[in-house]
Amino acid sequence: MTAYEIILKKRSGQELLNQEIEFLIDRYTKDKIPDYQIAAFLMAVYFQGMSFTETTALTEAMMRSGKIFNLAQIKQPKIDKHSTGGVGDKVSLILAPIIACLNITVPMVSGRGLGHTGGTLDKLESIPGFRTNLSEKEFVDTLKKIGVAMMGQTKTLAPADKKLYALRDVTATVDSIPLIAASIMSKKMAAGIDGLVLDVKTGTGAFMRDIKNAKELAKVMIEIGKRMGKKVVALITNMEQPLGNMVGNSLEIIESIEALKGNGPADLIQVTFALAEEMLVMSTRGKKQEARRKIEQVIKSGQALEKLRALIKAQAGNDKVIDNYKLLPQAKYRVKITSPKQGYIQKLDAMKIGLLSVQLGCGRTTMDDRIDKSAGFIFKKKIGDFVHKGDELVTILGNDPKKVRCVKENILAACKIGSKRIKPPKIILAHLL
Repeated sequence: MTAYEIILKKRSGQELLNQEIEFLIDRYTKDKIPDYQIAAFLMAVYFQGMSFTETTALTEAMMRSGKIFNLAQIKQPKIDKHSTGGVGDKVSLILAPIIACLNITVPMVSGRGLGHTGGTLDKLESIPGFRTNLSEKEFVDTLKKIGVAMMGQTKTLAPADKKLYALRDVTATVDSIPLIAASIMSKKMAAGIDGLVLDVKTGTGAFMRDIKNAKELAKVMIEIGKRMGKKVVALITNMEQPLGNMVGNSLEIIESIEALKGNGPADLIQVTFALAEEMLVMSTRGKKQEARRKIEQVIKSGQALEKLRALIKAQAGNDKVIDNYKLLPQAKYRVKITSPKQGYIQKLDAMKIGLLSVQLGCGRTTMDDRIDKSAGFIFKKKIGDFVHKGDELVTILGNDPKKVRCVKENILAACKIGSKRIKPPKIILAHLL
């Protein structure tokens, strides 16, 4: 068996055997197969696709390329949530504390922002002192103690995925459904979970812009989960405009805290509650109506907010940020953008806003870029809202005057105002089992 033979077989459109996929991933992880051959394999997969059997085998091989966390000592259901990425998507920061209050353990392995989408780790690291680079022992100990922990991918957790993703990024093979599914699921399965709830985004600000592709990706990940003996469900959610009112790392921490205080914007709360309900139902903690009541109760009682405080303290962060937002990074410049005319907000292009946020400094184009944790946007109006001429649409925050000026000149291009009244976009588009 050689890499050449496997590449040729896949290029010809034939289905690979499990042992062929295992051979390729194992040898590549150990640096025994060069990048150029794996690049050829990735391109063959991109054009020929993979069957469910192949994609599951690829996921398992990537998962087994490193250490698999053993959470058997934790008797509670262990359920995670994964989002395929969007603009203003801070759901994990609200969802995890809520679920951890309801006798479910949340072992969350999160990512950083890249491209136009934000990352949970970058947002958490806006909190002074907060550590995301936990060891496996620290991760497990935190889960035992408070029922939730949030960390980044370690060197030993699905290392094949890290190598493959870097290669996909420079070979134009990122947007392959089998490769996306295997990348996501290998990390999640290696974290020792019992079940997974997926938030698959679609729309202008999502990687899967077309709902058909979003559903296909969701179905592949659900099938992988089933074949690996895990419970997986998916919601397809709308990413035509930013989720919530704030975009930017420290700003999204503030909005998350406000949501746990009962003051979250309607679209953000709708997505968070819908995903939380799925996690509770998956853990056999009751029906959806019952789940909604429990979720609302832990917010109303202040339990969820205190769970977030416990999480921040457990991971060496300054929990005083919950009561004093000035302890978070502060932007030097704040610029208000007003409406040039009267009408209804008909479009708020999430992709353009995401790209402008990167330009402002709150995102990165390469993993080595430094981010401005205080930069971002506060939206005062969303799709469907009526505005008068001169009404404030958005506030721009940043520390680099040139970047702020440039974004100021371009932000209105992401916003369409017209005379026709339209309804706010539907948020939850589909539910897949």
